[in-house]
This record gives sequence, C-alpha cells and structure tokens, in this order.
Amino acid sequence: MRFTTAEICAATNGDQFGRACEVEGVTIDSRQIDVGPAATAPLFVPIVAERDGHDFISAAVRSGVNAYLTSGPIEAGTAIRVQDTALALTALGAHARDRLPDRVVGVTGSVGKTSLKDLLRSAGATTWRTWANPGSFNNELGVPITLANAPDDSELVVVEMGARGVGHIAELCDFARPTVGIVTVVAGAHLEQFGDLDGVAAAKSELIRALPDDGIAVLNADDDRVAAMASMAPCRVVTFGVGDGDVRATGIDLDSDLRARFRLTSPWGEVDVHLGVAGAHQVTNALGAAAAALAMGATPEAVAEGLAVSSLSDHRMKLLESPGGFRVLDDSYNANPTSMRAALEALAALETGRRFAVLGTMAELGDAGEAAHQEMAQAADELGIVVVTVAEPAYRVTG
Repeated sequence: MRFTTAEICAATNGDQFGRACEVEGVTIDSRQIDVGPAATAPLFVPIVAERDGHDFISAAVRSGVNAYLTSGPIEAGTAIRVQDTALALTALGAHARDRLPDRVVGVTGSVGKTSLKDLLRSAGATTWRTWANPGSFNNELGVPITLANAPDDSELVVVEMGARGVGHIAELCDFARPTVGIVTVVAGAHLEQFGDLDGVAAAKSELIRALPDDGIAVLNADDDRVAAMASMAPCRVVTFGVGDGDVRATGIDLDSDLRARFRLTSPWGEVDVHLGVAGAHQVTNALGAAAAALAMGATPEAVAEGLAVSSLSDHRMKLLESPGGFRVLDDSYNANPTSMRAALEALAALETGRRFAVLGTMAELGDAGEAAHQEMAQAADELGIVVVTVAEPAYRVTG
C-alpha cells in the first residue's frame, strides 16, 4: 500500500523532518530491504525489543529507504518522529485497514492457522485480488505489517492472528476489524500462558466475538470447543469438518506425494478437489478455507481450482527428495502435540522403506510438557518410526 509521508504523520500523530515523499508498505527488518531501480521503497519502522531497531536506521537508508519512523535520532533521509514506534506501526495498520474493502478475514486457532491462511489465499485468488501475510506474521507487529503491505487494489485480505494470552486477539481485532473469522482447532499449545484448553478456547473466541453483525463466523464442527463458539457469534455461522459441517469432505484419498483427493460438499454445490499440499490433516484446513471463500461468494469450481495450486509457508509439510533418493518431509517450523502427531501420521503414510523422525523440543507446554514428549515418542514407535531427538531428553529415547 502506498502512503505519503503527510498521510503517515496524520495516522501516527508524528512530526516530519526532511522532504515529503511516498513509501510502499512497511518493514521492520533492514536486512530484507531490496529496492529496485523502479520501485518505491518501504517505510522503515525501528522496533525496540531485545535489540533497538534505531541502531539500524542508517543501514536501512543505505539499502534504499528514504523515510523511517523514529522515537530517537534523526538521520539522513526523511524522518517521522513519534513517541513509540510500535504503537505508531499499529496506528498505521489501522489507517491501512480504513483503505481496504470489507472482505478482511481473520484466522486463528492452536493448530493450522498458517496453513489455512495459505490455502485461503489460493482458494480466494481465483475470484478476488488476494493478499495474505507471509509466514506467521500474526502478532502485534505482524498484523499491522500485513495490513500496511496489502496492495492498493486488494479485494480480499487474509490476516493470521496469534495469541500469547487472553486479550491479545481482541487487541488485534480492534484495528484489523475482520469481517470474517475462522477458528481451526483448540489444542494444547502455549498452555503455560493459557492454563488449560478452556483458556485457549476463550482466547481464540475473541475473534468470533469481534465480528460485525453482517460478518461470517467459520467454525470447525469437528472440534467441540470451536463448534461451541457458534453461540458467541453475533453474525451468520458456517461450519466445516471432515466428520460434520456445512462444508465437508467425502471419499478422501492420498496420492503418492500425500496430496489429498476428495469430494467437497457444501450448500453452494459439490466439486472434486485435489490439494496441492501434502498431508491428510490439510483436508480440514482446506475445508475451512473453502467454507470462507464460498460464504463470501466464490464458486465451488473456483475454490477447487485455487486449492489445486496451493502451497504452504516454509518448513510446513514440504515433501522433498535428495539426490540420493531419500524423501524428506519438512514440517520443522514449530510444533505442539497435535501438529506433531499429524506430521508423524503423514510420515507413516509415505510409501518408503525405513522412516526416521528428527524431533526437537515442543515448547510452552507447562507441566504437561514431559508427558507430551513421551506420548509423541510412543506414537512414533507405534507407527514404526525411529525417533532421533535433538537436545530434548524428555522423549526418553534410547539408542
């Protein structure tokens, strides 16, 4: 999205130093700035965290940006001084949301939110000019960056929303203002912060409670805690699921690369789907993406076309093959017991010889952590998979 520096000052209550100019989107990482000769540079936003982003303003200017926010020094180029750069980024994200159409989808859940976001990006792109955040840009920094980096002609924007505690998603919704909300699964992730599954459900339900009266809540009918959020929705509810739901799958089958084929059934019609991504568990995510797209007005045929060419973010269910013929299933981005079990089952479904799982730590599980690691080791053993651990004795795997 293109902004003038005057527009940024108005949105952030900032003061401009230097010449007026335009920027294209925003970035908080000076290492990722690559401005071509005909491109408009992004706005650099230095964030104060473990490292102070103000230390990298000069590097950002050398890389080609000509405007930046600052709550500290004024260097070369155009500076917009604000009291707090993180709060200013949120304000700019809210301003960007004002310029977007009312087809903004929020996606949350303990498991699968990044994959469902990726699948909805593909399912929606055959009908609308679609934008979604890269990777897992799902927190108080990632969400405003997603909004501010949406192209000016966007017709559908998909925003992933994560939470480290109760109230976080509500805060994201305050400025992102989603008109469609999708909840994938409530599972044992980040239990140190939420306490138990009911706490997780309460946090995820903030997305549904924040929807407008004319919005759409898209809920996983196969998860009891997610399905119960229908009573909290102030708007229309559409459900999805393998076992139940308005949008569901029958006749699921996997090809040799673990890509699912199935018949999608919905109130809007039926269509055959062949996913472009690996893993039987991606069927549920695909159904959630399809349910949202169909409810917004896409046809079943357009949804199937998009899902057929879908891809996932890095290190999520990537099936690779080495020059020596070894097949590698890369699902290494992050892990909790639900996602790890799904990855192990996918590995077990591969047509191959011996199977090895290289497993690291599942973090933020609180008191349930040690038992959860042992359960994963046992699950792998039952599936005929040899476990190789990396710096995590809780699996209790012996050589």
